[in-house]
Amino acid sequence: MQIEMPLKKSEPPRNCQKCPRLVSLRKACMREYPDWWNAPVPAWGDPKAWLGVIGLAPGKNGANRTGRPFTGDYAGDLLFSTFAKMGLSEGIYDKSIDDGVSLKGAIILNCVKCLPPENKPTLEEANNCRTYLTKQLAQLPDLKIVIALGKIAHDSFIRHVGGKLSHYKFAHNAQHSLPDNRILIDSYHCSRYNTQTGRLTEDMFCAVFKQAIALK
Repeated sequence: MQIEMPLKKSEPPRNCQKCPRLVSLRKACMREYPDWWNAPVPAWGDPKAWLGVIGLAPGKNGANRTGRPFTGDYAGDLLFSTFAKMGLSEGIYDKSIDDGVSLKGAIILNCVKCLPPENKPTLEEANNCRTYLTKQLAQLPDLKIVIALGKIAHDSFIRHVGGKLSHYKFAHNAQHSLPDNRILIDSYHCSRYNTQTGRLTEDMFCAVFKQAIALK
């Protein structure tokens, strides 16, 4: 399976051993689904991006299966349709790595690169993976604005820039000026649970991206 890796030099090895719990789950998935990606999911998008979208971690039937962030699961449907509406993508997203869709001006990163049990990485796992996030952000000199999908992604990014969480409260559509001169905007995660319960609507999600574009 060939996956596009715009930040290849800073990606972890396929057999990364940093997090025993995630390694165990990865091996279980490899036994059950040998044709899946089943490895750390690389960053994907435009290496000259001004906008970064930081997700939580790969979904089992999404990125852990396909190898491309948010590709093949419910959360990806809303994210990719929003990219299209905001003029941040080209082509038509079709839940597959060979659908031909590409991002322009945007890139997707995850605070945890491997599938976690029940989609809930531990603080230690997020800390272990932050090394890769930091390296990848350093490879994106044009990045001005970051959208964090959910509190875990928000917290990981704040820790990356050396900020105190108490100074940067997570709230949907909250905007934070950071010590590295970038701007962080928070969003509820575009998960099935959040959208089906009404915690996050399509209009609410679009509003976050519209704010980012206005600040560009």
